[in-house]
Amino acid sequence: MTSTIPTPTSLDAVPGAVEAELRAFFADAVPATAAIAPVVGEAAELIRDFVLRGGKRIRPVFAFAGWRCGTSSSDRTVAGHDAPGPRDALRVCAALELVQACALIHDDIIDRSDTRRGFPTVHREFESRHESAKWAGDPGAHGVAAAILAGDFALAWADDLVHGHRPGVSTSSTGSKVGSTGSKVGSTGSKVGSTGSRVGSTGRDGSTIEDGGRPLPAAVGATWAAMRTEVLGGQFLDIVNEAGGDDSTEAAYRVMEFKTAAYTVARPLELGARLAGASDDLVSGLRSIGHDLGVAFQLRDDLLGVFGDPERTGKPSGDDLVSGKRTALLAIALQRADAADPALGARLRSHLGRALDDDELNSARSIFVEVGAVAEVENSIDELLGSALSALDAADIGADIRTELIAVAHRVAHREA
Repeated sequence: MTSTIPTPTSLDAVPGAVEAELRAFFADAVPATAAIAPVVGEAAELIRDFVLRGGKRIRPVFAFAGWRCGTSSSDRTVAGHDAPGPRDALRVCAALELVQACALIHDDIIDRSDTRRGFPTVHREFESRHESAKWAGDPGAHGVAAAILAGDFALAWADDLVHGHRPGVSTSSTGSKVGSTGSKVGSTGSKVGSTGSRVGSTGRDGSTIEDGGRPLPAAVGATWAAMRTEVLGGQFLDIVNEAGGDDSTEAAYRVMEFKTAAYTVARPLELGARLAGASDDLVSGLRSIGHDLGVAFQLRDDLLGVFGDPERTGKPSGDDLVSGKRTALLAIALQRADAADPALGARLRSHLGRALDDDELNSARSIFVEVGAVAEVENSIDELLGSALSALDAADIGADIRTELIAVAHRVAHREA
């Protein structure tokens, strides 16, 4: 499907442009999967609705910011007509949202969560459909199995999108649908993007940009591959820490480094910058900024997981406590509670990994405050934000993107949802 997407004129406009990119992608993905069987198309529709339901879109914002940093730098290594343009950047941004969809779908299974953003989680939705259809077998097991595959679809589609390929669309210059006459999908066996052709490239500097599928620079592919491995490794380490009961701050921060800091901010910034042909020095500086902001983002998330307002976060009160999530905030609180009074640490542990009534939740929250864990985490967030802002001031980037990134950094560190 050839589509016209608005060019983001600011970072605030990125989420809308990314949503348009995702809608265009799903306009091809849904019928392509429905051609396999109607029920597969229905699963694709569920994934589409989940992805388009919203979210912070923070990863696309940082990826597009990285691209703008690279294009505004005085030390750019790639420029001219062949340099990747804004549509290439938006493809990467949208692909990040599909990786995030996979992560969230699987994360909800791991955490046994019932809701996400005020709606049933994907595995619960599949479970409900099983029950409504009165199918054979266990509805819960079916829901989990179907959601695992839904997450796999999203991850596979992320790779398709980042490399400029849409399901069911041929790689020929005509952009015709593959299999529309009943022929086999992919029967030509042609390589995605092998011609490097681009549809509507003249729109690069205008108010709109046309669909395209240019191959990405090798450095972008390497960063993309590293990011996927890191986030999966961080998630695996997270579940091992929970199963093993590792309460150390070292373990919590190691998970945070890979599962969140790199994946949420540092790697997206790097992806965008490398796409723009930024120098190694600028990429290194942006990665450092991204690390600090990524850790600050996760520390704020830790606080919201205990103290957040469900109407703003879309998650139940004290969700991290109920799931027994080994966060940095919890590790600090347990360390401080054990040092102050072992009975206090034991009381906090008794509130982990089970449903809590209001009194129990308030009791657990009071321990976090009493032992100074909340104050320590707030101080860490402020220090990390300060470090990132100082580095942004010194970075070789344009004044406009610097100003916008500073505003985004403040929002990341002090968000309420």
